[in-house]
Amino acid sequence: MKLFLVHRPTVLASASPYRLLDEQGQEIAWANTFLDAQRIRQLSQRSLRAYAYDLLHFARWWSEHLRPQPLSEITESTLLDYVRHQLDQQPKPTPQTVNHRLGVVHGMYRFHYGREIPAGQSHFQRAYTARSPLGYGRPRRAVALGLRLRQPRRVIVPLSADEVGKFWHSFRTFRDLALIGLMLLDGLRSCEVLALQLEDLQLADAQMRVLGKGNKKRVLPLPPEIIEVLEKYLRLERPLTNSSSLFVSLKGRQRGRAMTPAGLRSLFRHHRGLSQVPYANPHRLRHTFGADMVRAGISLPALQHLMGHSQIHTTMLYVQLAPQDVWREYARAVGNRTRLSTSQIP
Repeated sequence: MKLFLVHRPTVLASASPYRLLDEQGQEIAWANTFLDAQRIRQLSQRSLRAYAYDLLHFARWWSEHLRPQPLSEITESTLLDYVRHQLDQQPKPTPQTVNHRLGVVHGMYRFHYGREIPAGQSHFQRAYTARSPLGYGRPRRAVALGLRLRQPRRVIVPLSADEVGKFWHSFRTFRDLALIGLMLLDGLRSCEVLALQLEDLQLADAQMRVLGKGNKKRVLPLPPEIIEVLEKYLRLERPLTNSSSLFVSLKGRQRGRAMTPAGLRSLFRHHRGLSQVPYANPHRLRHTFGADMVRAGISLPALQHLMGHSQIHTTMLYVQLAPQDVWREYARAVGNRTRLSTSQIP
């Protein structure tokens, strides 16, 4: 049975615009009621889209391999077969992708049946001792639920100062310099930059409002150099338009309309070629901001707020410096350590 995902814009706050349909165009109720519930929870459009695609992937596998079996009969053994199927595909999905799909299936099952997916013939539940990432508080007993793949440890690799300089100097408009500056000096995500509205700027107070993941708002300071660039963009470059978006297209048929993710990707792709900095992308600029703040000695809670992390575990990744930082610190330490004499060697 062929299944499809369609996008149907809706003004209803209780309905997801993403709908799963079967080959007759009928809605798949168990998937769409779950997506509607996530819309009610105020998940962002981006998150709803990700949930919908994960459910579509699972539903296609389910209909192909286990269609006569009711959804209520899912067990950990079922998910083990689902994971095995994914790992046998080419190209093979990343562990993060597989784990996200499993997480959505677990959430969907809890929503419909009010309990965790039972073990079946496979048992993946385990007890462990949970501790605070900062080492304070009493350890507590917890249970890890469900099958998960081991994910490789993330290493934050920021751009070097030379790479930042080359990439920065490849831009020629105040709009583009403001975009890049907000990522480099405020750590904004690409989606946060594109979501900025004119009313979010408070230039007189040197701050701005940012709408982050999960529709969470935070207020961030604006560095003086970015304020200057923003003022020149608004005064000299931004077209007369009814758009409330801060960043709009400057030319072409889309002139005056809000910049899109595709437009931002195209901008970065063009300037990676101009600057010969192949790894420059929005998230690498955000990593560079986080690493620079850690090197400057900022506290982790302050960095967590600036970057909009919901968990401090994520912020702590920036404490793990890139290899070149380790070698630089090693060379400095070796230069200051007690010297060992080799004069006794003939």
